[in-house]
Amino acid sequence: MNLEPRKLKGIESEGMILMAEDTDGKLAFVSPEQAVAAGSGVR
Repeated sequence: MNLEPRKLKGIESEGMILMAEDTDGKLAFVSPEQAVAAGSGVR
């Protein structure tokens, strides 16, 4: 889900939330197994 661009503390943020949907239609956040640097690519 892409979020509308917003200014946060004077900086434009183009945030994105990565979620997965199970067979029952429930959503769950997708998170990395280990910490990654801010701005890392998703493929």
